[in-house]
Amino acid sequence: MSTPARRQVPLKIDPATGELIAQAAHFLGMTKKDFVAEAARAYLEQRRLEVRRGMVESMKVLDGSLGGGVAALTGLSPERVDELGGAGDWEQ
Repeated sequence: MSTPARRQVPLKIDPATGELIAQAAHFLGMTKKDFVAEAARAYLEQRRLEVRRGMVESMKVLDGSLGGGVAALTGLSPERVDELGGAGDWEQ
C-alpha cells in the first residue's frame, strides 16, 4: 500500500519577511523551506504553554453540542449564546 504524496502549500508573506528568510537561510547554509520549518517548530516550542491553553479553551467550547459549535464559530461564550436564545440541538 502506498502513502499518498503530500502536496506543497504556498506560504504568502510580505516582501520584507521574505528577504529576512532568504538572508537567514543563506547565511545558515540551508534552504528557505528548511529554515521556515525549523523556525516554526522552534517558535511553537517556545510558545507551547500558550498553544496548550488555547487548545484546552477550544476543547471546553467544543463539547459536541450545537451551542458549543456556534460559540466556537462566533467567538461568543456558550453562556452568551444561551442568553441570546441558544442554538437548539442537533435534532431541531
